[in-house]
Amino acid sequence: MADTQWPHDPDSDEGSEGMRKYGHAILAKKIDEEADFPLSRDEYVENYGDEPVRIDHETVVSVRDVFEHVDQEEFSDFPDFHRAVGRAMRGAGYWYFDIDDY
Repeated sequence: MADTQWPHDPDSDEGSEGMRKYGHAILAKKIDEEADFPLSRDEYVENYGDEPVRIDHETVVSVRDVFEHVDQEEFSDFPDFHRAVGRAMRGAGYWYFDIDDY
């Protein structure tokens, strides 16, 4: 877990919205699918890097921590973003879902 004091609780006062505020969903909710592409990795991190991402019930890291593992510099569309971030999160141990298991 990152040793950081967050400016706000990543789950807000309402809790975790039925767990929809975990992991990859938090990152995707920051994007306007119609207006933000192509999207630069560095610009995304500049805008959101210090915000928290709840990985699981015990772990919260920053957006910057997640994107340290994203190799792709630009995303052409929303599916491209999802694939690149999913690969990075799985590779870093931040996301335990593996499509090969299904």
